[in-house]
Amino acid sequence: MSPVVAVAITGGIGAGKSEALRAFARHGAATVSSDEIVHHLLRRRDVRDAAVERMGNGVLAPDGEIDRGALATVVFNDRAALGWLEELLHPLVAAEYLEWREALGRLSNPPRVCVTEVPLLYETGGETRFDKVVVITAPTKLRRARSEVAVDDRESRLLPDKEKAERADYTFRNIGSVEELDAFVGSVMAELTT
Repeated sequence: MSPVVAVAITGGIGAGKSEALRAFARHGAATVSSDEIVHHLLRRRDVRDAAVERMGNGVLAPDGEIDRGALATVVFNDRAALGWLEELLHPLVAAEYLEWREALGRLSNPPRVCVTEVPLLYETGGETRFDKVVVITAPTKLRRARSEVAVDDRESRLLPDKEKAERADYTFRNIGSVEELDAFVGSVMAELTT
């Protein structure tokens, strides 16, 4: 039995990474997003306690859990706090992902392909953990229209789409319909599973 093919999806904010991840799931891949993993990690006591120690009780919700909105406000207005949070979370996200992938491989009927969305894949050197990389791109104006978050400061920290596309195994310019994105994903899945 061949091992599970590990695929990463990356791209700019609002490019369509999450929609591509959903398309991979529709085509039979096991999927998880880095955001899902981060949300899980923020509920861990050690991570919560470290965040409160570094950023104060203002990042806590009334129930004592991390308030992700409050945390986002702090870190996206303070580069040092963002750097600290990323240093804390990136290794933990990678460990959780690898554990998930290993668990998939131990299943009696493992999926042929597993896919995760990793916004900062190349920026963190994470591409070495994957067999294939898919980059989703879109023009800046379209990405801004799709995204609910401010992109200017966050985008300045990302590699340009052109560089990502040159390093990727597959690239899709997401300027059309969900059906076109789905067809692209279907073609990638067909190639990966033959």
